[in-house]
Amino acid sequence: MNIQNVNHLVQAYKVAPWRVQRQWIVNLLLAVLATAMVATLYLDVTSKAALAGREIQNLTAFITESQQRSGDLQTQLASLTSASVMEQRALDLGFRPVKSDEVEYLIVPGYVAPEPDILSSTSIPQLSALSIPPEYNESLFDWMDEKIVSSSRGR
Repeated sequence: MNIQNVNHLVQAYKVAPWRVQRQWIVNLLLAVLATAMVATLYLDVTSKAALAGREIQNLTAFITESQQRSGDLQTQLASLTSASVMEQRALDLGFRPVKSDEVEYLIVPGYVAPEPDILSSTSIPQLSALSIPPEYNESLFDWMDEKIVSSSRGR
């Protein structure tokens, strides 16, 4: 090859200035695109976290409101079933207190009245100190000694 051919090849592979500018612009656009994608992902995750937090707040408020309603209903039930209110309702419906000579007892052979659970004589479980299995009380040296002894017996 002569020197003229070499110079021609070098000049042919030399990068034109407009190509360098184009490469810089493409690299800049890629960096902007990557930054935009990361920012979009960040905004997506942040918005989902905010929505989940808001939903938790709404559910917590709903739970609190439900507990208050339940408490109100229990209070209302307790007042409706109190002894004085029940007695007044019974009198309004035409019932009257029973007299002792009007009571008739019926004896059923073989019937045994069940005892209430509160008064039943259930055994109270005895509290004992926590028992630790023996394998957890053994030291490394004890374990190694046991293994050595057991292996020497096996021979």
